[in-house]
Amino acid sequence: MLELKNPHSVLAALKQRPHDVTEIRAGSANLSPPWQEVVDVAGAAGVSVVMRGREPGRGHRQKQAGPKTERVGVASAHVREPIGLKDPTDLFGSVTDASPESPGLWLALDCLQDPHNVGSIFRTAAFFGVRGIVLTRDRSAPLNATVLDVAAGGVEHVPFAVAPNLARSLKAAKEAGLWLLGTSEHASDSVSSITPDRPWLVILGNEEKGLRRLTIEACDLTCAIPPRGPVTSLNVSTAAAVLISRLASD
Repeated sequence: MLELKNPHSVLAALKQRPHDVTEIRAGSANLSPPWQEVVDVAGAAGVSVVMRGREPGRGHRQKQAGPKTERVGVASAHVREPIGLKDPTDLFGSVTDASPESPGLWLALDCLQDPHNVGSIFRTAAFFGVRGIVLTRDRSAPLNATVLDVAAGGVEHVPFAVAPNLARSLKAAKEAGLWLLGTSEHASDSVSSITPDRPWLVILGNEEKGLRRLTIEACDLTCAIPPRGPVTSLNVSTAAAVLISRLASD
């Protein structure tokens, strides 16, 4: 069970899968507008809402006010289940629905370990309409409350799968028609030379070690984001935002 504290992540979960949200605990009668919307949507969906300092209404259960009231809340929710990867069409099937004008973009995260990075990438992916994300099962950040809260609803809107073997998933992606683009600061090609003229699967590597050798060998191309100032590297979630903005088709 996760304890979510971002009202935007809670609201997205309520709208997409209300059966997985078990309880809302709101801090006071004077709620902030986002939390008030959470309480209203939860009450309409029949989700238990525990209030402080307010007479119980429909769908609400009153609780004795504590010594300090706040304008925030907490939601108890189950994590969203990933889709399977036994059949490549589970995540990559929409490649066949793509058009030359909108070929689509997918992501693979190769052993990212910071939940803040994973959450930020999900948020950016949802903003730009990324079609799906593959995460590695081992040596990766779990999809915990931090990921969902940082994603601000992104985890609810982007299909994702957890791969026990990334190499097999990359092979399936190729068979489905995707082109594999690895990212590395050591790559000779610049991201500016890559165009959104085909369905790309962009692969992002571990915060410290980057992409693994077998992952790089599976790529059709690799690219770098050349620095223009004295700082020569980017956080992986920031690099992801640059790449997604570049390659997400209109």
